[in-house]
Amino acid sequence: MADLTDAIAKLDPPPLATHDREEELCAAYEAAFEADRETWINFATPAVERLEKGSFSLAWMNTDGGVWGTRVKPSSRGLTFMDVNRPKVYGTVADSVPPEYRNLTPRGSIREPYKDMLPVYDDFVVTEKWDLWADNVSTLYEEAKARQWNATKDIAWDELEPLPEDLEKAACQLATFLTEIEFLAGDFPAKWMYRIPAEFLEIKAFLATQIMDEARHLEVFRKRALAGGGGLLHVNPMFEWGSKALMASPTHTSGAYFLNLIGEGFILSVFRGGEFLARTHVDREIFRRCLQDEARHVAFGTIELKNYLENHPEPEQAMAVMHRYADIAEVLVSTSILQPVVLEPLAVLMGGGLDEIDSGMDGVAFLWDVVKEEYLQRCDRAGLFRRDVCKFGELPWKAAVS
Repeated sequence: MADLTDAIAKLDPPPLATHDREEELCAAYEAAFEADRETWINFATPAVERLEKGSFSLAWMNTDGGVWGTRVKPSSRGLTFMDVNRPKVYGTVADSVPPEYRNLTPRGSIREPYKDMLPVYDDFVVTEKWDLWADNVSTLYEEAKARQWNATKDIAWDELEPLPEDLEKAACQLATFLTEIEFLAGDFPAKWMYRIPAEFLEIKAFLATQIMDEARHLEVFRKRALAGGGGLLHVNPMFEWGSKALMASPTHTSGAYFLNLIGEGFILSVFRGGEFLARTHVDREIFRRCLQDEARHVAFGTIELKNYLENHPEPEQAMAVMHRYADIAEVLVSTSILQPVVLEPLAVLMGGGLDEIDSGMDGVAFLWDVVKEEYLQRCDRAGLFRRDVCKFGELPWKAAVS
């Protein structure tokens, strides 16, 4: 133990970069490493000296500055986030996270005495409550835990009925596109989860469930493409460009609007139409289970956007920015959906076969209108009124046959 401080002093920085992309990152890490080394020694020295003397600190027994004696009571559902947040000291969320708490210190803990000792995580950039909060997040988190399902055992894969080749190809093409979508739907919250301080623990916890949901969805659609004897089919290059734009979203709210209100909203409408799209009871069950997950994500995104618009310190500017962002997102999403790898398999499934693709397109045109109206309803609820300016036009097929 006495050698601990000496060991820290002799630590070597991490290995050199193995390829060009790592060079800049490694250089930055090495600089931080050298700057932080002294701090680590300052924490190690008194701890080692105390142990060498056989003495104890017991400073952690001092509850001054805390709320020792607080007892939270479980409700009928158990001990939920809503229950533990009833005491104000635990349930009051800061409107803005000060630099000293832009780290992993838990809200409600005794941290004030240590604020000058704590590091600031430079990546924790989402520090304003108005920029990410949703009042329904705790309820949605509890629901997400209660409604987890297993894509390996909860789907009756051995009961998947053989389909004619045209319908199986359509089902596999749709599954391929949905797999692409679910990768995006998991990667976006993962990108932002680390940028959020522990002050907003409910948001971080919910995003973790969303990442798990999307992992399960990409798993189930990949398995569906393979289980019927077909396989994964064609990717959607336009969707990849739209995804690239979404992942580059400058704020969490703007990207969550793009993902949850439009993207996941489209998928939610498709899953609700599972009775018309699914050609086997196994497919219907997949859609049903995925639907309940997507509904949570859409609900979270809607209330997050509502909170953003209502609580932004510059509400007019926030509204203008979101409308401008919506112009872009609506065009990118609608263009991605219009691609043959999306519309045509939907039409084949709705029509009941390749020979009925024309009648199936009538069903797709109806679905398009449903997608647009449900999206506009969510925007209305959030306070982003898009009905007169929405870039979702009429489906060109519908215009042609009219």
